[in-house]
Amino acid sequence: MKEFDLKKELKQLPDRPGVYLMHDRDDQIIYVGKAKVLKNRVRQYFQTGVRRTAKIEMMVSRIAWFEYIVVDSELEALILENNLIKEHTPKYNTLLKDGKTYPYIKVTVDEDFPRVLMTREQKKDRARYFGPYALVGSVNGMIELIRKLFLIRTCNRSLPKDIGKERPCLYYQLGQCNAPCMGYISKEDYRETVDKVLRFLSHDYEEVCRTLRAKMQEASDVLDFEKAAEYRDLIRRVESLHEEQKADDSHTEERDIIALASKDGSTVISVFLERNGRLIGREHHYLSETEGQGSSEILGEFLKRFYDGIPYIPKEIVTETEPEDRELLEEWLAKKRGRGVHIRVPKIGGKEHLVKLAKQNAEMVLRQDLDKIAREEKRTLGAVSEIAGLLGLSDVHRMESYDISNISGFLSVGSMVVFSDGKPRKSEYRKFRVKGVEGPNDYASMEEVLTRRFRHGEEERRTGKESSFTRYPDLILMDGGKGQVHIAEEVIASLGLSIPVAGMVKDDNHRTRGLYFHDVELPINTKSEGFSLLTRIQDETHRFAIEYHKSLRSKGQIHSSLDDIPGIGPKRRRVLMRYYDSIDSIRKAGTDEIAALPGMNRKVAEEIAAYLKEHS
Repeated sequence: MKEFDLKKELKQLPDRPGVYLMHDRDDQIIYVGKAKVLKNRVRQYFQTGVRRTAKIEMMVSRIAWFEYIVVDSELEALILENNLIKEHTPKYNTLLKDGKTYPYIKVTVDEDFPRVLMTREQKKDRARYFGPYALVGSVNGMIELIRKLFLIRTCNRSLPKDIGKERPCLYYQLGQCNAPCMGYISKEDYRETVDKVLRFLSHDYEEVCRTLRAKMQEASDVLDFEKAAEYRDLIRRVESLHEEQKADDSHTEERDIIALASKDGSTVISVFLERNGRLIGREHHYLSETEGQGSSEILGEFLKRFYDGIPYIPKEIVTETEPEDRELLEEWLAKKRGRGVHIRVPKIGGKEHLVKLAKQNAEMVLRQDLDKIAREEKRTLGAVSEIAGLLGLSDVHRMESYDISNISGFLSVGSMVVFSDGKPRKSEYRKFRVKGVEGPNDYASMEEVLTRRFRHGEEERRTGKESSFTRYPDLILMDGGKGQVHIAEEVIASLGLSIPVAGMVKDDNHRTRGLYFHDVELPINTKSEGFSLLTRIQDETHRFAIEYHKSLRSKGQIHSSLDDIPGIGPKRRRVLMRYYDSIDSIRKAGTDEIAALPGMNRKVAEEIAAYLKEHS
């Protein structure tokens, strides 16, 4: 962390508009804000006796230093704030949770035979992008029209490398592709067609209409009225696009109707889309970190995030309450749109009715969302609390579960599975290859696994490193009863640690029936959420160990069995492992077959056969 003199930096804040960035001790940006006057706004965070929401109090307590960027106007500050929030997604900013992205049309002009595709991500490559578009259906319809008009490919074949390797696709049979995959069109001619596509996507429709009218006339002259009708329909579609581009919205009803519902720090925003006087769609958006914020503040933040990424801004935005910074938002939206934008708060009439309808929808979605969250919390946090209560423990969050897998002592492996607040943390799962135990000794194998796990953790803690090993569990769960629990307790005690250990006891059908804890088997309600969570943990631990064992088994079996055969070194062992998947398959192969393998000879093949016969 950089050296930072807070009092000195606060005195040096400029009396100008700008954006400020709050950093924590790890140099992470935790909040980005804009200010009409940086000096006044930033100082407020560090004044004593000022009433703030719990969220802002928490944020301020984590600020280690701040920086700021001076701009010429409050509008520029708003634009920069939006860009920085999108780039850094700070923890304490209000963020759109749904991550909605709008589709683009992508023309891969850097390829020898370019394609026309839909994408939701505008990359920094040499392709040409058009959009974004409001609806996926619009993009799909445009791509379909381009295919019919220009016969451009949409497949992912690698051309010209794959020319002639496969039959042409269905679009060629339908007359909607020139089949460059078969070499039926030259690279130069195809490129000319792509140039026409680019002009078309840039709204130059007249050239296409002229060509289609000429083709329609030709078809009509030879009495091919079906083909002429197809060209007529295409002309109408293109002319429809042309009219949409020319349409002046000053005489049409085009507005977005926006309302919100908030509860317990969760907010749902409902947006109704009205175009040409008709409701054409509805969207719901989720906001995080809204606890303690009023509707005006939430709405102002949402409008900035939403309209910064949307392809179309209507002339009128109707809201249930006046958003914070209303005039500034109108100025910013008008600049993005190129024409005036008005934010209105209706009190009576049809618009007010639509706002109420939008709010009812937001409340319904929020209620459903909170019910879902409640069910999930019951399934996870509630289940953890139930298990902790059964064991008489408090503050249980992280649970680690262990299992050993082997076949008659061969290739023993251990698994460590982590659940945090009732949810699996797969990035923190760990595998162990048991090294110091021979034969089928699960207790000794478990002792080795646990010892290695916690010694590793102690070493990393001493060096200041942080990993899955340095985070110790609040509860250790063993896939077994008394014996496994005692082994774990001995290891924990020998390392000077104090972590409770419980065993997941199984019945005769290998199903969890209770928990073994402090030398007592505790029964558990098999219909409870706690029991369901224990079952999931046990199944996951077993699955993870078995999968690791399987991944090592086939090659490991051959490897370990071949180690002691005279004349078999690493190279010949690799040859046998490449050609055979088990010891049995080598035994059945016979000396002639083995002798013919690379690097082998009859003498070595006979030694292998003799050894395997002796040890069968």
